[in-house]
This record gives sequence, C-alpha cells and structure tokens, in this order.
Amino acid sequence: MFTVTKAIVLSKIKYRDNDLIVKCYTQKDGIVSYHLRGVFKSKKAYSKVAYFQELSQIHLVTDHKEKRGLQYIKEVKISYLYGTLHTNVLKSAIVMFLSEVLSSALQEEEQNDTLFNYLEATLQWLDTNETYANFHLLFLLNLSKHLGFYPDKTEIDAPYFNLYDGEFQYLKESKYAISAENLVLLKQLLGTNFDALESVKINGTQRQAFLGILLLYFELHLGAFKKPKSLQVFNEVFN
Repeated sequence: MFTVTKAIVLSKIKYRDNDLIVKCYTQKDGIVSYHLRGVFKSKKAYSKVAYFQELSQIHLVTDHKEKRGLQYIKEVKISYLYGTLHTNVLKSAIVMFLSEVLSSALQEEEQNDTLFNYLEATLQWLDTNETYANFHLLFLLNLSKHLGFYPDKTEIDAPYFNLYDGEFQYLKESKYAISAENLVLLKQLLGTNFDALESVKINGTQRQAFLGILLLYFELHLGAFKKPKSLQVFNEVFN
C-alpha cells in the first residue's frame, strides 16, 4: 500500500556498500526507517542522498507495510527548502545536535500531528531567524510538553524545581532539585516564545550549564534517552 506523508529526517547510515538506511519522523506513522537501495552505485542514484540531510523536511510516497522493519521509498521531494540550516556553521551545529537528541527521544510509531507540526514550524523559524543562540534551550523545553513531562507550573513561585518530579517545590527534597540562577532561567524560558528569545540574556557558561540540566531532565523522564555524543562539540561551537 502506498503512503503519502511529510517527514523530517533524523539520521542516516551507510548500509553495505551501496545502500543507505534513513530514520525519519513522519507525519502519518511517527518514527519510520527506510532502506534506500543502490544510492551509491551511480551519480544519478547518489543525487537522492542530498534529500536526506539531518532535519530536512521532505515529502514521501512510500511502499509501507505495517510488519516490515525497513520501509521503501517510491518518491521523494523537498517539502520545505532551508535557506540557512545546512550552510550556516552555527545553525549546522544545532542541526547536528538536535537530530541526535530527537533520534534518541522520539520512539513512537504512530501519528502525532501536534508534535510533527511543532518540529516543522520551529525548524522553519530557526532557518529564517538570525537571533538563535538560545533556540535549542527553548526547543527542548517545549519538546518536553509533547513528550509528556513539561514542568508543572502550579507552584512556579517556589524556590526549587525538582527535575525528577517535574514540579516546583518549596523544600529541597531531592538531589535533582535546581535553584538560584538555573531556576531563574527556567522560569524565564517557561514564559517566553521563540520570537521573544532575544530578551533572554545569558552567557556561554550559563547556556552550557542549563543545557546540561535539560538533558538530565530528559534522561530522568525518558528511559531510553542517551546524552548526545555531539554535546562536547556543540558546546565548543557555542562558547
């Protein structure tokens, strides 16, 4: 059965000598892996590889069978052509980092239009904006909403935030409680949208520390989540 869907590329690996396996987050079926046969055999076939850069937004016609582990692509075209995401050095670093985070965090093999639309819209925002140093922080924080562990803001005036419980608290009851500067930044980001990110003023050291907290938050709430291997390189680029 042919399936037509939008998709966002998360990762790709070479398979055997001439094949490629591409992992995508699709609008119709959530996480799907595709087997691209023979794409390294000729220049004409190799041209297809360009469609599958990390976080590319594509439109697919696929031969989709429910019980098959690797699906097959019949047609592919770009659904949104990035202007800067794969050419700007800093944005490319964000792309590399976030594609690894999403590959680890997204596991569902089912349709989730709200999550797909969030990814699609925020990546397009990053592509078209020039003030984005804190983009990844707000992106990850808002992603937690779609994955089911967005901070509970009921007691947002409290002096601690418990990463394990996902809530603000008046007593420090856990080794995973944050306070002071990191707490202030968390509260600021919870009240900020992407268009207002420029108002968040932090330095590289603060940004790096808070990113570490967000990644720990993901690890505590997603059993299979692994800290990205690209984290060190990413931090070096943004410091």
